[in-house]
Amino acid sequence: MNHQQEREYLIKYLLKENKNCRGLEIPGTDGEQRDLLRALMNVRMPGPASPEFLRIQDDYLGEELRLRGVVSGDEWEDCGENIFLWQGDITRLRVDAIVNAANSGMTGCYQPLHNCIDNCIHTFAGVQLRYICGKIMDEQGHAEPTGQAKVTPGYNLPCRAVIHTVGPIVRGALTKEDERLLASCYESCLRAAEENGFRSIAFCCISTGVFGFPQRRAAEIAVRTVRKYREEKGGAIKVVFNVFKDEDYEIYRKLLGPNQGAEKRN
Repeated sequence: MNHQQEREYLIKYLLKENKNCRGLEIPGTDGEQRDLLRALMNVRMPGPASPEFLRIQDDYLGEELRLRGVVSGDEWEDCGENIFLWQGDITRLRVDAIVNAANSGMTGCYQPLHNCIDNCIHTFAGVQLRYICGKIMDEQGHAEPTGQAKVTPGYNLPCRAVIHTVGPIVRGALTKEDERLLASCYESCLRAAEENGFRSIAFCCISTGVFGFPQRRAAEIAVRTVRKYREEKGGAIKVVFNVFKDEDYEIYRKLLGPNQGAEKRN
């Protein structure tokens, strides 16, 4: 089964599984098929899939990752203090753990093709991630509180694990409580990383998207919290600040003072 045949198999499986999508025709182009597969994965509720589906999905996502390219440590900007900066897609990073800016339901973004980090991580990890997140939440029995952290495997991502944290939602003026909760997200993720023996962690820009936290202030809190945690707890874990937008890159670059001429942006 070649790559296209794998994709068509996955689409047909998910179409058959979803009664609201039965009868939908598979488009002819690779791009349209990729979008349809991602959309079907986005709306799929947490649940098991057949061993054959998982095998083919894992092969398919592995090839997709190869085509997108894995990013290792030699491509990060070294900012000193075992802190690094990288601009690009966090789902390509080969680290022990990446941080997902989750919502309180913790099972991902259900909006088809939404470009939030939660959607991207669940898409490229595979359906196993939503399933285990759903099991965790069923056992917990309540929404995930803001500022804590949950650890799951990374499945088809190049990282070993995903650390999920729910950031504060800013409505109106920024408050001290918003700032405290955001700092708690970074502290909880660092603590979870150390407890699991991880040697590297990549942070996204928690809460700065649809959650409304001002970008510059969020970056200041992120950098300050990581440095303070290191001063108080020690540890040699590598921290990568991963950004996607140019504006965020410039903010972190000024805060961290990366070495001039060492830009490794993708």
